[in-house]
Amino acid sequence: MAVTRYKEIAAVLEAEIRALPGGERVAGEHVVAQRFGVARSTARAALQELMTRNVIRRVQGSGSFSVRRIDYPIDADRAPSWSATIRAAGASARSVVVTRTDARPPGHVAEALALGSEECHRLVRRSYVDDTPAAWGIEWIPHDVIPDLDAALRADDSLHRVFVDLVGVTPRRAWVRASAEVLDAQVAAALEASPSGLGWFIESLNRDAGTARPLCLTQRWIRSDVIRVVFETQLASDPSDVTDHRRPA
Repeated sequence: MAVTRYKEIAAVLEAEIRALPGGERVAGEHVVAQRFGVARSTARAALQELMTRNVIRRVQGSGSFSVRRIDYPIDADRAPSWSATIRAAGASARSVVVTRTDARPPGHVAEALALGSEECHRLVRRSYVDDTPAAWGIEWIPHDVIPDLDAALRADDSLHRVFVDLVGVTPRRAWVRASAEVLDAQVAAALEASPSGLGWFIESLNRDAGTARPLCLTQRWIRSDVIRVVFETQLASDPSDVTDHRRPA
């Protein structure tokens, strides 16, 4: 079957754009049409194909930008640190506080954090990968864990490092729940993502490795065109430990 012209153009552009760092501005429809001698509609279809392949993202009123999609591994032994995980993948990471309020958490959050009816910190942050808005998170933190959270985050924008360096605890994941969801319209707008696009919704509870004290419950929406979430788990330490239930032992 013959490859249509817009796909030929998309293949050429993809090879070029994949070599760029994330967040670089790329040619628009007019430039692509002139370069390849095609109609604007063909150039538009080529750029749409690149969006579908997660090669570029288009920002209304700003243009098209290269996307470097990275893996975000989650496992029981890896430290639950956004910044450390992103940097280990070879990208830059930062998080910006949107709001920090005192609020009563939903029932299942209060239960997970061993809270009664009292309020706790409700921290909302937008997180970036290579200066691309990639995640929107709500973090629930008991007041007695970090009494002055505002001051702590002014000292370091990594909540994980705040726990380790300022509080003196070692966060570890107690459990993680994940699902693929259509991004909420407000979240999509904050992340400059398509409101009809799919993303990851990750909810996780962190406890202190030494005392099992609940430290933080995080609810995070992640753009799937920027990050591929990878779950890694070891089901058995030795293959001989696994019983084959398809036949009698």
